[in-house]
Amino acid sequence: MFGLQVNLSPLLEPLGFMKILEWIFSIFVFATCGVYKGTTTILVSCKGVVNKTATAAFAYPFRLNTAVFSAPDPTRCSGTWTDFHLVGNFSSSAQFFVTFAVLAFLYCIAALVLYVGYMHLYRNMGKIPLIDLVITVMAAFLWLVSTSAWAKALTDIKISTGPSIVQEIASCKLPGSTCFFASVTSMGTLNVSVVFGLLNMILWGGNAWFVYKETSLHNPSNSTPQSSGIYPPTTGI
Repeated sequence: MFGLQVNLSPLLEPLGFMKILEWIFSIFVFATCGVYKGTTTILVSCKGVVNKTATAAFAYPFRLNTAVFSAPDPTRCSGTWTDFHLVGNFSSSAQFFVTFAVLAFLYCIAALVLYVGYMHLYRNMGKIPLIDLVITVMAAFLWLVSTSAWAKALTDIKISTGPSIVQEIASCKLPGSTCFFASVTSMGTLNVSVVFGLLNMILWGGNAWFVYKETSLHNPSNSTPQSSGIYPPTTGI
């Protein structure tokens, strides 16, 4: 009764099929966010230097306050160029988002193993579906929280690496020095990660209904033995 009984049919049911989608979409989340690397570049003109590039590199987990612009030339604009760091540390939101995606990925693997190999235990033991339901509902909520936090952080990252940084660089405000924003690496993959985060929230929220249908809350008769009445049947003399 407690042994492995491989059965692929649950994967064709909404319960298993949606778990496969959750597993795939969680991969897309940490694949699009966790490997990002980018640069932001400005053009600097100062004494003896015309339109030289100064670049700051940044990457996941987006501790921008550790990214510093390179000097536009070996003389550092005749000694007038001072190091400038990007503004902001968004590692908490980014790491929360990616870490939760990894945990969701691992849970999906465990759930799929349970569905495929131990579905007889899943449906005969009332506590397992309830545990699955609680985790699924919590995961849907955490997808909402982590995606919202990451979306806000991404908006701030775009501001901190965009054209507004020129106004913050002290060396660009010196007499005879000018700076112009040149470019920043596309953040399309980061935008995609937010979309997949929202899709995961919808998937986990929708899947909660199918998990709920497997619990005794939806069908109490599955977890209690049927009885024809309060009193046992009478026997003949």
